[in-house]
Amino acid sequence: MKQTNISVFVPHNGCPHRCTFCDQRSISGVVKAPTADEVRQTLAEQLPHLREREMTAEIAFFGGSFTGIDRAYMISLLEAASEFVKSAPDVYNGIRCSTRPDFINAGILEILERYGMTAVELGAQSMNADVLRLNERGHTPGDVERAAEMIKQRGFSLGLQMMTGLYGDKPEYCIETAKRFIELKADTVRIYPTVILEGTKLGELYKSGEYRTFTADETIDLCAQLLTMFDEAGIPVIRMGLHASREVEEKMLGGVYHPALRELAESRIFLNEMLREMRKSGGSRFIVRTDKANISKVVGQKRENKLKLEELGYSFRIEEEKGTRLKIYALQNS
Repeated sequence: MKQTNISVFVPHNGCPHRCTFCDQRSISGVVKAPTADEVRQTLAEQLPHLREREMTAEIAFFGGSFTGIDRAYMISLLEAASEFVKSAPDVYNGIRCSTRPDFINAGILEILERYGMTAVELGAQSMNADVLRLNERGHTPGDVERAAEMIKQRGFSLGLQMMTGLYGDKPEYCIETAKRFIELKADTVRIYPTVILEGTKLGELYKSGEYRTFTADETIDLCAQLLTMFDEAGIPVIRMGLHASREVEEKMLGGVYHPALRELAESRIFLNEMLREMRKSGGSRFIVRTDKANISKVVGQKRENKLKLEELGYSFRIEEEKGTRLKIYALQNS
């Protein structure tokens, strides 16, 4: 059966921190916090549709720092979700939430466990202390490590979220963050290239010229490296880039925001592999064999990979080969 999330956005209006990049309204598209009854209504409405499509789902509380909201309100939402996990286990197979590393302690985890939480995602953003400080995160890499260890010890699935291109960030800091995530044995990862929004401190720094984030090309290169690292470690990247949102598009000043960012990064991985093999062969004309599902990534968006290789003196034609990721053959007399 296919797995999905039923996302419930819970804005944390009382968060004591205002990170440099934060504008929860634009990111989530939500202003009003949902009531427990509204959560029940949403889950009840989705239940027949999920059954019809033979899909299972985790109930996911996103959009803020779930374990930092008012305790009674948090429990009311958990009670609503737990009712459906118990009454419709064939469809609703767990509960997921996202929160800050410094909003995790033994008491909170005990509550989450009591109501059937299955996965906890931490908005780590970076494992570089200077980047966290410059972006006014209010927590340290040590807080991430402590919270991650507690979550794993309790038996929850651990999700870690990172951002790239923050104020003071460097590609090598992002690579180091990925290495630390792997060491912490994350079960899932989300990668969010920074989007600079009007009304945030990053927006002010960007407009003043004090802050420059990574370019789109730098970000795609970096995301290709990160995807490869997590893939080799066996850690699924379950999201790359913000979800499409009209508010983000309207308030965006800079940064990297693309609806097909993951495909661009995967396409860059294919480009790098093809270039490496073509250089090794010494030839200039090639046959590239790959599964039908990979053809668009091999060619690149708007034929970008094909054009880049042609600029470097390499040409290729594609032959479809079912089940093959990538095979490259140099043509004779090339």
